[in-house]
Amino acid sequence: MAWNVFRFCTALRGLGSIMILLVLGVVGVTYYAVVLTSYGPTLISGSGILDALIALAVLVLFHCLLVMLLWSYFSVVFTDPGSVPPNWKPDLDEERDDTDPLTASEFGASPADSTNPRVRFCKKCNQLKPPRCHHCSVCGRCVLKMDHHCVWVVNCVGALNYKYFLLFLFYTFLETTVVTLALLPQFIAFFSDGEIPGTPGTLATTFLAFVFNLAFALSVLGFLIMHISLVAGNTTTIEAYEKKTTPKWRYDLGRKRNFEQVFGLDKQYWFIPSYSEEDLRRMPALHGLEYPSKPELESQEF
Repeated sequence: MAWNVFRFCTALRGLGSIMILLVLGVVGVTYYAVVLTSYGPTLISGSGILDALIALAVLVLFHCLLVMLLWSYFSVVFTDPGSVPPNWKPDLDEERDDTDPLTASEFGASPADSTNPRVRFCKKCNQLKPPRCHHCSVCGRCVLKMDHHCVWVVNCVGALNYKYFLLFLFYTFLETTVVTLALLPQFIAFFSDGEIPGTPGTLATTFLAFVFNLAFALSVLGFLIMHISLVAGNTTTIEAYEKKTTPKWRYDLGRKRNFEQVFGLDKQYWFIPSYSEEDLRRMPALHGLEYPSKPELESQEF
């Protein structure tokens, strides 16, 4: 019997905003180690031109990445991942590759009592489910194009904040990698015979910051590679889990179009947690309800 990785997700409710405090705590320890203990004093002391330039470069890069990391992080936290509009009804069952429109009789007197497999209904939310929509037992509601519930952001990752989540992973990996490399000389010095400048508190903070950032860099890299592959195939974590035996995926439009389904068409907005007004207007997929698929594209080209 296969183990369902989503069975125990209700246990995540107890974590709540503790995870946000944990993230901010790691950021605080890192900031203290990099800026206040290591490179800030080096820049101010003016001990050497080369050391000052290196310190300046590290501090500028560190703060730029930190701003983008926090911007992306809180965009994921505070952005609704996507809710089903009231009284929403499908025109056809996209997930079954149907081309015949659904009729009123197929919904029956009550969609909840319908035995028609073409009608997707969530009994927990007591509402119809759009294509690629799943119920989150942690949030207690249906989420459009749900990817997963992330404990680190205390929110679901869905259609409306998936791009922000990917940028959070991207900038977290860059930031933790920069911090790991910046603190590497101090970490190596811990194992040398020479005397290390600093108080026991600053040395302990620097050591912890290096270990934390190295661990996050390696772990986030794995998640980033996984989600890059998901974006390339225009699928989600849940869909990848459910369609293990499916040879073809109807929403796979090719890597370029799959990327645009998440990040939009405007290149100026690709690396910031936001969308242009034009992309929001011309790309229904960004709203989480309508998704182009291969049969639709083939019929349009024909």
